[in-house]
Amino acid sequence: MPVETDGASPALYRARGWWRPERLDELVLRHAAGAGDRPAVVGAQALTHAGLASAVDAAAQGLTDLGLKAPRPVLVQLPNSVELLALTLALLRMGCPPILAHPALRRHELLPVVADLAPVAAAVPARSGAFDHPEMVRELRHHQSALATTLVLGGSEALGPGEVDLQEALGAAAPSAQRPTHRTQAGDTALYFLSSGTTGPPKPVPRTHEALGFVLRHASVVAGLGPESVYLAALPATHCFTCAYPGVLGTLASGGAVALAAEGDVELLLDLFESVRPTHCALVPALVEQLLEYAPLRPVPRDLKPVIQVGGARLDPVTAGRVRTELGWRLQQGYGMSEGLVCFTRLDDPDEVVVAVQGRPVAPGDELLVVGEDGRPVPAGEEGELWVRGPSVITAYAGRAERETGRFGPEGHYRTGDLVRMTPDGNVVVTGRLKDVINRAGEKIPADDVEALLVRHPLVRAVAVVGFPHQIYGEGTCAVVVPDPSADGQPLTLWRLRRYLTEQGLAPYKLPDRLLLAEELPRVGVGKVDKAAVRRLVEGRGCPPEPLPSAVSSD
Repeated sequence: MPVETDGASPALYRARGWWRPERLDELVLRHAAGAGDRPAVVGAQALTHAGLASAVDAAAQGLTDLGLKAPRPVLVQLPNSVELLALTLALLRMGCPPILAHPALRRHELLPVVADLAPVAAAVPARSGAFDHPEMVRELRHHQSALATTLVLGGSEALGPGEVDLQEALGAAAPSAQRPTHRTQAGDTALYFLSSGTTGPPKPVPRTHEALGFVLRHASVVAGLGPESVYLAALPATHCFTCAYPGVLGTLASGGAVALAAEGDVELLLDLFESVRPTHCALVPALVEQLLEYAPLRPVPRDLKPVIQVGGARLDPVTAGRVRTELGWRLQQGYGMSEGLVCFTRLDDPDEVVVAVQGRPVAPGDELLVVGEDGRPVPAGEEGELWVRGPSVITAYAGRAERETGRFGPEGHYRTGDLVRMTPDGNVVVTGRLKDVINRAGEKIPADDVEALLVRHPLVRAVAVVGFPHQIYGEGTCAVVVPDPSADGQPLTLWRLRRYLTEQGLAPYKLPDRLLLAEELPRVGVGKVDKAAVRRLVEGRGCPPEPLPSAVSSD
């Protein structure tokens, strides 16, 4: 159970040994000396723990030769690769905090971050497909002159002024006996994650060496990581979940190996399950559903029993149960945030618990408080907003987002904006978002409540439920649906969905008032639906009303 700390207290965290005087790069690379010949990276780009340490030494030397100096940060927006791993660890060692950005972010999302943190360099892939990352950095440089250097992964033949081939920069220098390093302190900022940005631009989340190391150590234990573990990074490793909750860094710190998957389709992912035989893999619900759909066409080895960690969004209980019954894999549900809290179900929890909840804190000292609209704690088991504080949780954002004091309470709590309820055994059940509640004629409708039912409809592949202005009810409910392509042309209509929800026992006031069909749902982070973008889609295209049979009318 969490240990009461009576407020955010770094001195207490250090006194209890939760925050230790060690840097994150030292924690991750600690096996290079005693177990250096063990695999650290497996797959197409293979390295031992000693080889990874040497690559980090060379990278730190090469980046120092380019003029990068502490404490100036570096924007890192790279796909999963050895280059991403070596660059990140080298920057940690040098005291140049990497700003880890999801590869899908673009100028609109990154400009506020670059303007705030003033990175001196950016590491991006070369032009791929229709998007030109170096050109985006050139545009960002017009607004932030400090961004002087672009490290480009691939495509060195098209480099312009201030652009450097990343692979050459990381490998040009042989590591010297004297490591080029800025001896950062454990309390210094190690790196920046970016918040999901569902209510505005992504916010820089500063994580210190000691605080992130604390999370990484405890999450690794709860996940069951050890020297024999193989972690398949199927999601972007620039996201906190895949990076350090416990992710790539936690696996390496435990002495295990990682496989860095490039972004691809489900078939490629199953290829990696067969070739690297992972013991652990983190996924979002959308990928879990795709794997379940594809598995009958491409059976996975039945002797493979990986731990599948699912987070980023709520996994509905029916799909959760199918992970074990249809794939034979072990499920570990998770809930966390860039701001710090990490919850997981435990590997020895009974199945009925694992499929129904999103876990409990992995680390001691993290305090969870569920409050109502008045800011007071709600009775046990009732729904409310989750407030958290403790050694895992930040107390402020960086840059101009630091002024968003409304997200942080006077006693050190971070107000998550998530609606949850707590089970008697301390597990979190995520029920929706505080701003994801539709107020229809005075009745509160959590969007997740309707979505969890609609996604089970055989004609629905994905769905997001949002509110829209309604002349009668004040706010109506619109279901934005991606139809299942295997539906064989069956029409997907509003009355069909309402009839289905009625048959499922949903309260009449929760039935959608409108339906909008879409090819895909906009997403942020590692698969989380971007509700703000969905609302803009509804506003832009409208949701034309549809005559309804009286039998399914909500009036």
